[in-house]
Amino acid sequence: MDVLALYREAGAYHEGHFLLASGRHSPKFLQSTTLLQHPHLTEQIGRALAGKLREAGVQASVTVGPAMGGVVLAYEVARHLGTRAIFAEKDGRGGMKLREAFTLQPGEPFVAVEDVLTTGGSVLKAVRAAEAAGGRCVAVACIVDRRQEEGPLEGYPLVSLTHLTFDTYLPGEVPEWLAARPLREI
Repeated sequence: MDVLALYREAGAYHEGHFLLASGRHSPKFLQSTTLLQHPHLTEQIGRALAGKLREAGVQASVTVGPAMGGVVLAYEVARHLGTRAIFAEKDGRGGMKLREAFTLQPGEPFVAVEDVLTTGGSVLKAVRAAEAAGGRCVAVACIVDRRQEEGPLEGYPLVSLTHLTFDTYLPGEVPEWLAARPLREI
């Protein structure tokens, strides 16, 4: 699957100067909400991620995504895995929590999904929320892994459809050529 082609098809691949949710600056940005508003593309992504999780031997009974961006993706991956789909939302204290209607049995295996992984901060907050509710994270899955290093995410097995390394910069390290472009906060 050519994931970047899907982003381009949806008009979700952008170039410019972006302030990412991680606080880093980048000349390229993948707008997953633009991609995931198209059911036929979302279905392809969900099926492919579920297939990769199966290939990796991941067995879960719940799929968790961080709100809001991970809700649609969690649902579609869950649909193809045959699991329940739930989400974690901001708790007002810098973390995330599960809604009261979402319950996990002690030790219940779950997979956490994210669209684009840059630092892993959002999906790890969702993982912690689901673990606090009694679940056990068996894997993290994402459409695009943007991290410089490949491999597990803080000890959790990671499955991705693709690994793309776009340059990112800390706020004090933004090169002049990028700083000259208008900044767009994402």
